[in-house]
Amino acid sequence: MLTGVAVQSDTVVTWMREVAADVHTHADHLTQLDAAIGDGDHGINMNRGFEAVTKALAAQDASLPPGRILVLAGKTLVSTVGGASGPLWGSFFRGAGRALGDAQEVQPDELRDALAAGVAAVRDLGAAAPGDKTMVDALAPALDALAAAPGDYGRAAEAAEEGARATVPLQARKGRASYLGERSIGHEDPGAASAALVMRALARAAG
Repeated sequence: MLTGVAVQSDTVVTWMREVAADVHTHADHLTQLDAAIGDGDHGINMNRGFEAVTKALAAQDASLPPGRILVLAGKTLVSTVGGASGPLWGSFFRGAGRALGDAQEVQPDELRDALAAGVAAVRDLGAAAPGDKTMVDALAPALDALAAAPGDYGRAAEAAEEGARATVPLQARKGRASYLGERSIGHEDPGAASAALVMRALARAAG
């Protein structure tokens, strides 16, 4: 997309719907990834959570500002997604939404900063850093891409996808996968994979 385009409420609602559609399409794949190094329910949980998000947003006033939409999405994920994914994704969207406040229109650099606040919330909750084989390994490169080119969400999505693939040779240092030690090597992290879907959905919604 062209940089410099402001994001409004309808874009954020579309983003959440696009995430829900992608998660639904890739739910089996996410679950297969999680079955290798986790509980085997990541796709199921994420699908249920984002279906609930779309229903929650459909019941809201269309004038809800972008930040409030993200906070609602985060709260909904916390209440409907099991395991660690609910609190982590809930923290991400709530952190981003709170950073945006009640602004009706969000500039690319403001959305980038809000997403950074969301990632910081994830890192605070999960104590994860890049290289630990978590969703941070996809989100951190996406932020780096947006720092270099605010508003280029396609570039950010590509960086997230590359980050997710780069988790394959890593040994997990956080989460349930860390219990496997070296056996976690050779598998893509499901959280990073779902983070890449989230960023690709943003690229479509804001593109």
